[in-house]
Amino acid sequence: MIVAFSVSPSGGAPAGHLDPEAHGDSVHDAVAAAVAVVRASGLPNRTSSMFTEIEGEWDEVMAVVKDATEAVGRFGTRVSLVLKADVRPGRTGELTGKVERLEAALGEQG
Repeated sequence: MIVAFSVSPSGGAPAGHLDPEAHGDSVHDAVAAAVAVVRASGLPNRTSSMFTEIEGEWDEVMAVVKDATEAVGRFGTRVSLVLKADVRPGRTGELTGKVERLEAALGEQG
């Protein structure tokens, strides 16, 4: 399965944590904390400007998403999580495979 997710803090910093004024409206530190969790998982992953994609079995992927969400939770009193999943049992390598097939189809059209 592939999961594309975006996680972001909101609601200001929890009491005793980061000074929300020190970071303005940027969430890059919180996002970096989430991406660090994903990368440390060892699962195939890719991060773009809006989403992080991770590939693996259901339980392992969801555990990483949970841990990444908890990492972001340290930066605010609330967390927003957007998640999209492509559940395709028996398939692996789809994180790159889907893009390769798309590029091949575009090459055939050109």
